[in-house]
Amino acid sequence: MSVVEDVAPLGVAAWVWSLVALLLGVSISIWLAHGQQRRIAADQRADLDVMAETVTESVRERVRSCELLARSVQSLFLASSEVEPDEFANLYENLRPRERFAGLAALAYAERGEDGRYVTTLVAPLEGNEDVVGLDVGDQPANLAALLAARDSDRPMLSAPFRLVQQQALDVDAAGEPEGMTLRLPIFHSGQPPATPAQRRARERGSLAISFNVQRLIADSLPGDVAGSAFHASVTDVTGGPERLLFDSNPSPHADGGTATTRMLTVGGREWRIQVHALADSTAVADLTQSGLWPGLVASALFALLVWSVLTSRRRALELGWRMSRRYRESEERFRVLNELLPALVLLARAGDGRITYANQAARLRLGETAAELGLSSMFDDQRLGIRTQAGELASGSASEAVLTTTNGDQFWASVSTSRVDVGGQDMLLMVATDISEQRQLTEMLGYQASHDALTELYNRREFERRVERVLDGVSSGGPPATLLYLDLDQFKLINDTSGHTAGDQLLIQLATTMREQLGDEGVLLARLGGDEFGVLAPGTYDPGQARALAERLRERIDGYVFVWEQRSYTISVSIGGVVLDQPGQTFKDVLAQADTACYMAKESGRNRVHFYSASDDETARRHGEMEWANRLRWAATEGRLVLMYQEVRPVSGAGEGTYIELLLRFRDPHGRLVLPGAFLPAAERYGLMPMIDRWVIETALSNFDRLHPSGNGLRLATINLSGASIEDESLVELILQLLDTHRIDPQKVCFEITETVAVRNLSQVARFLGRLRDAGCKLALDDFGAGMSSFGYLKNLPVDIIKIDGSFIRDLLTDPMSYAIVRAVNDIGHQRGLLVVAEWVASAEVLEALAVIGIDYAQGFDLHRPEPILLHRSRTPAPVAR
Repeated sequence: MSVVEDVAPLGVAAWVWSLVALLLGVSISIWLAHGQQRRIAADQRADLDVMAETVTESVRERVRSCELLARSVQSLFLASSEVEPDEFANLYENLRPRERFAGLAALAYAERGEDGRYVTTLVAPLEGNEDVVGLDVGDQPANLAALLAARDSDRPMLSAPFRLVQQQALDVDAAGEPEGMTLRLPIFHSGQPPATPAQRRARERGSLAISFNVQRLIADSLPGDVAGSAFHASVTDVTGGPERLLFDSNPSPHADGGTATTRMLTVGGREWRIQVHALADSTAVADLTQSGLWPGLVASALFALLVWSVLTSRRRALELGWRMSRRYRESEERFRVLNELLPALVLLARAGDGRITYANQAARLRLGETAAELGLSSMFDDQRLGIRTQAGELASGSASEAVLTTTNGDQFWASVSTSRVDVGGQDMLLMVATDISEQRQLTEMLGYQASHDALTELYNRREFERRVERVLDGVSSGGPPATLLYLDLDQFKLINDTSGHTAGDQLLIQLATTMREQLGDEGVLLARLGGDEFGVLAPGTYDPGQARALAERLRERIDGYVFVWEQRSYTISVSIGGVVLDQPGQTFKDVLAQADTACYMAKESGRNRVHFYSASDDETARRHGEMEWANRLRWAATEGRLVLMYQEVRPVSGAGEGTYIELLLRFRDPHGRLVLPGAFLPAAERYGLMPMIDRWVIETALSNFDRLHPSGNGLRLATINLSGASIEDESLVELILQLLDTHRIDPQKVCFEITETVAVRNLSQVARFLGRLRDAGCKLALDDFGAGMSSFGYLKNLPVDIIKIDGSFIRDLLTDPMSYAIVRAVNDIGHQRGLLVVAEWVASAEVLEALAVIGIDYAQGFDLHRPEPILLHRSRTPAPVAR
């Protein structure tokens, strides 16, 4: 009876404890199941973050690549003051941007006009982008906004999405029109980089643009496991105003699982929101049949049955250890998966022998599938660097550039960083490398283009100047002297005119090769300075005989060169000017001017010669004087240095209607003194400034015609002199006719005068030029007639009204019978042709009486009237006339 009573309470107690154990086990199982669900969700969240980070970095790198492409194209404009369409197209072909950017539509350059408009002038590729040529950027507000932002910041700027002009260059789906963007980068004029927005606006030359389909650009940048995977990615432009969707990896309707992550990306001055979230079917966690709940319930039951046993606690401890081990393995596997996705090359090697034990996917693809079989040091082209890397002697985490070798022998540049790590108690080396081959190639290409001439591949003027300045600095510091040679091809314009510029370019290329072969590897620098001009810098050459021998070798090599083009052959020669760089304090501008002067002296001496600069050379000094005059004359008109004067031409008989004057030109020096034209016109003619001066005289005279003489409207005839260079300008006639019409001047009151030497230089050109003026009603005069005495026959072909006898015959009229006979003959021929005859340099009353006996119509000279300045009001200064 007592045993049963004792057993009953014991049984009840055992049942209660078993129930408590069961409830405890069930509670723990439920808690663990929820924990499992949370871990799965956390793992998915971590995967989502990694994918969002990967998408963001991929898009950022793709836009940076576009910016780098723009910078590379910008270098072409920095290296050249004017870029031709062929150069632009060649650069596009060399870069092959569509191989990397499938969504790229075009590279374009818009030139800034004087009216502030930006009109597209260069486009590549031209095929499919014809509508872009001539496009006014102002017609595209989003495009213009990016252009102005890039100009003020001097940084690549993206436009807001807008519809591009060249639809055929993009993939357009049936849903609608394409969305595009442009990446803008400013182009400035040469000089120091502008530092402020105001300087950038003033120095702006134009703007470079890369247009592309933004959806394709983003899609091509994303890793391959985004599209069609369990992730959904979208990119939205949120830069002010309404949001614009740029990219959607899964535009079809889908149910999001609610798990999402967002990243903000700033590129090209715009804000993009990048969202990545898991699709609904990928966010589901393990159901009850796959969770640990059922094993937990079973374990709870066993725990309840074996509650009396001490093994229950041991089994629970083993089960807990097993779960922890599984979690550790899962975490390690996730780390390996993430490491495999890294774009960098990750290698793990033993510190002792450098044997590689692990290589991630990027390393296997770049180095070869058998990269793990290599030794760490054998991968380096520089064996010393490889040995130091394997020995762990490099600073931990320090990055250095090195050439790595793949398993098949290919080599590439990489940025390498190594560090020692402890893996399971074993000393290991972790190496992370990034392929920078493309970046180095682009940098080297930009550096080469900045210092070399695109046509001849010689050094360009900028690099030549830098090298010469370095030598001059050395000379000033006591360094060795050098020799500078300035080479100018003789009659190069003849080849361009007869065979075309393509032939001229080919000649320059061949001569560059010939000169390079002649100079060899003697440390002599050869450069193309522009056009058909070359420069040679020979460091260490201080002996005059040695310098001249070098110049003569070059001259003889070019003199013996025969250029053949399309069944024509040309004999080439060169004029060389030299200067020895042996004086401290010299500048590049000084020595180049001296070399140019010496080269000019070589040409003046008959071409195909060598002439070295000498400060005591009278001809060189004269040349310097002309160069100084040329520099002063370039700004003479704008600075008010040019002065118009008039001299009356009076009838010999003393009777005549109205006033007849000739306009004369003077130059006012800084002291206010008037300089006669004989001092500055030779320099103007030599340096091609006469057309500019003639235009100023014509515009000033015709704009103030009623003020040229005190008689005002009573002026009968005003004569304006024209130079030979102006006669060759076909547009000058249009300017004269426009001014006559604008200021309502009777053409019968205007006479244009040329010299006899100008007339006989190109008779047909002169006759055509003067004929148009005479048809408009203007009078025409031929000055210095008889000075050449080549022939009177050309008077039949020149439509002139007045001939002016050269003053040398008038001066000797009373003392030289031959001069008297010539004056009489010219007068008879002129009257026979119905022309007025004018005698110049009349210096006395006796000469005037003799001219009256001969029958000369008009006389001109200081004895009759001294030149007087024309008083012009500043308000009547001629306005610029459209040409």
